[in-house]
Amino acid sequence: MSMDLLIEKIVEMKNPTVAGLDPKLDYVPEYILKEAFAASDDPLEAAANALLQFNKGLIDELCDIVPAVKPQAAYYEMYGWQGVRALARTIAYAHEKGMYVITDGKRNDIGTTMEAYAAAHIGKTAVGDQMIAAFGGDCLTVNGYLGSDGIKPLLKMCKEYDKGIYVLVKTSNPSSGELQDQKIGDRSVYEVMGEMCEKWGEEVPGKYGYSAVGAVVGATYPSQLEELRAKMPHTFFLVPGYGAQGGGAKDVSYAFDKRGLGAVINSSRGIMCAYKKAGVDEHDYAKAARAEAIRMREDILGAIGDISL
Repeated sequence: MSMDLLIEKIVEMKNPTVAGLDPKLDYVPEYILKEAFAASDDPLEAAANALLQFNKGLIDELCDIVPAVKPQAAYYEMYGWQGVRALARTIAYAHEKGMYVITDGKRNDIGTTMEAYAAAHIGKTAVGDQMIAAFGGDCLTVNGYLGSDGIKPLLKMCKEYDKGIYVLVKTSNPSSGELQDQKIGDRSVYEVMGEMCEKWGEEVPGKYGYSAVGAVVGATYPSQLEELRAKMPHTFFLVPGYGAQGGGAKDVSYAFDKRGLGAVINSSRGIMCAYKKAGVDEHDYAKAARAEAIRMREDILGAIGDISL
């Protein structure tokens, strides 16, 4: 099961983190930009190629210490079909380097449309007499607020192709409480969504106690993170909000169980832009990212202790 694979990588590397690949041209070193734009007269083509080269450099330096990457689809879609191609190539390159890939698409629809999203990102598409993986991510972030109609097609793909999903439950953004903290009877909306994740996960159990249905729960709300960990014992968490958004190691520690499992913590800008913060030569951007990934790993391990199956 897909989440089992992520758990095994986390235990092997003693590192419960994921590097978010959410690149903007502003994040890319000038020497990469100059090379890309000199090679193409098409600005979108050049931009997409620059993002891909930037990502490859990061992946090369992170693949032996960070178990997973999380490319956010929007940062590629903004550069048109060329950017989407860069997303596909980024996923493929991460897989070549042995990394687990969480595609951050936050897809949300019902019926045949959700079936199409599921096939695109974690399943396969029928082309003539062939079944082809279009993007081939290991996991996809999704919005469950349309209810079970939007999740069931994904569960089918999870079973058939050994994949996983992360459902938005309690997000890290400041206004999340406008909806997610509202009450349905005596329970919050996010609590109800968490219960639904646990229920959906019963269809796709894993061998380490966590199902293929994960949950997105933000580090910026540590009390809710602690609450949901207790109420969702079989749901693996994807935790955004560490670092640039203000969450620290103590905050994210509430996402973990007694084995040091239960969550993977995301950092995007903190890793991608580490070279700018450190003030190092831009040619060393990937080495600066590696150093920040190691610092983040040690910071979190200091708060949660050992990791074991």
